[in-house]
Amino acid sequence: MNIYEERSECTLSNTNRSGRGKNRRNSAASQGQGNVSASRQPSKSSRPSTRQQGKEVRPQGASLSAVRPKGRERESAPIEGLPVSKNEESVIDIIGMNHDGEGVGRANGYTLFVQGALPGETVRVRVMKTKKQYGYAKLLEIVKASPDRVSAPCPIYDQCGGCQIQHMSYVGQLAWKRQLVVDNLQRIGKLNVLVEDAEGAEQQGIRVLPTMGMDEPWRYRNKAQVPIGAAEGGLVGGFYAKGSHRIIDMDTCLIQHEHNDEVVAKVKELGSHLGISAYNEETGRGLLRHVVVKKAFRTGEMMLVLVTNGRDIPHKDAWIGSIREAIPHVASICQNVNKKQTNVIFGDETRVLWGRDVIYDYIGDVQFAISARSFYQVNPVQTEVLYGKTVEYAGLSGKETVIDAYCGIGTISLFLAQHADQVYGVEIVPEAIEDARSNALLNEMKNVKFEVGASEDVIPRWKEQGIEADVIVVDPPRKGCDPRLLDTILEMKPERVVYVSCNPSTLARDLRVLEDGSYRTVEVTPVDMFPHTVHVESVAVLVKLKE
Repeated sequence: MNIYEERSECTLSNTNRSGRGKNRRNSAASQGQGNVSASRQPSKSSRPSTRQQGKEVRPQGASLSAVRPKGRERESAPIEGLPVSKNEESVIDIIGMNHDGEGVGRANGYTLFVQGALPGETVRVRVMKTKKQYGYAKLLEIVKASPDRVSAPCPIYDQCGGCQIQHMSYVGQLAWKRQLVVDNLQRIGKLNVLVEDAEGAEQQGIRVLPTMGMDEPWRYRNKAQVPIGAAEGGLVGGFYAKGSHRIIDMDTCLIQHEHNDEVVAKVKELGSHLGISAYNEETGRGLLRHVVVKKAFRTGEMMLVLVTNGRDIPHKDAWIGSIREAIPHVASICQNVNKKQTNVIFGDETRVLWGRDVIYDYIGDVQFAISARSFYQVNPVQTEVLYGKTVEYAGLSGKETVIDAYCGIGTISLFLAQHADQVYGVEIVPEAIEDARSNALLNEMKNVKFEVGASEDVIPRWKEQGIEADVIVVDPPRKGCDPRLLDTILEMKPERVVYVSCNPSTLARDLRVLEDGSYRTVEVTPVDMFPHTVHVESVAVLVKLKE
């Protein structure tokens, strides 16, 4: 996946970085304990709603079959010999939560995943689907509730799919995310995690700190990507219902910045008034495909990107003029043209309709230029926390040479450059390196060098040129580090390795490789970049063992 599409981002459509790993349900079923944790509450018709909030809209002319989730498995023959059967009801205890946020319980020793159930609860369920080692059950009744259960404040929580654990207290979320990291380190990495025994004596192992959460875990996203559809009365837009192409029209998203909601609503209203058509993915006709809004938290600047099925926009001047008048803090209005019949949001052509081609924002003291398609972390508050921990773990005194693998647009590199003698960043996406170099110039940082290529190819070449790294920082996609990069790190033998991860399972796998190569993992800090979702970032520091 192109870094300019969705790399390194947990979006509301349940995607994070490119190359996200497959589910490990079989291992969860065989383990059946720890964070093996929930997703949804039972639907409550009494939840509040707003005007058209939560209304599902099919693309114009779409048949019912066209909007069913793709890849739905055909009904298979019942598996004989299982201790449960389909449609059977049972009362079970929820012993944990898996990485998708589903409660995990057992009926007669058979593992069931229950969407909406929380650890510590006793629930009545109906078995909906069975496989050889595990099955899925629907939550019918909460017999005994968890102390961490809360009422999800979002009126379309059950439909949207963007958040998975709003029904869990935020304190509970943070504790679960830490335990998720611990479980992966132990189960996948076979690593020893430091614990305290009954007398409080510390044992040897990796110290996993409490998850670093937010003081205010709402309205934290600086970017909205909203698919557009049509209904009676004009344009609608919101998010796809989980597992489908049905558009859920919405006016408010509680994890989006309020200004993003305002801009999307105004674009829909003005577009409807001017007769702008919505793109129909079945016919390939219609104009407006997506509305993308970016908000710079520090400067207040905003960018609006209209993703269209063609270059010509009817009533363009009137539309832009109305948007500028209604939303004065918009500093840039761009158009991205995407004529392909694809679910990829952006096309290849982007042009400025009004204003600048970038907006500016800060993370800490570092300024960044954000274009229509450039990647930028969606939670700027926690990004500063994440990068601050990265710099802390690097242990820089100002004399070190640092290599930043998977450097992207240079966000971590520029943070490190404030404290290091020289930083080298490498990234395989050419456009990202162009942005990284521009951001270095923007901040007048001359001790940073960026190069295009695969880390496992570029770093050995740097070594041949006499570049020796004191610290190597990696921030890979969800699939983790390329095995050749891990080999390269072991050959380079830096004093420290700092691993920034968005996937605890691949973090654990890669730490195991580095530990087998004469490194010791000292500490891991989970960071909650995406409250109310199942995603968790982590920063780990490893030191080289003395030979």
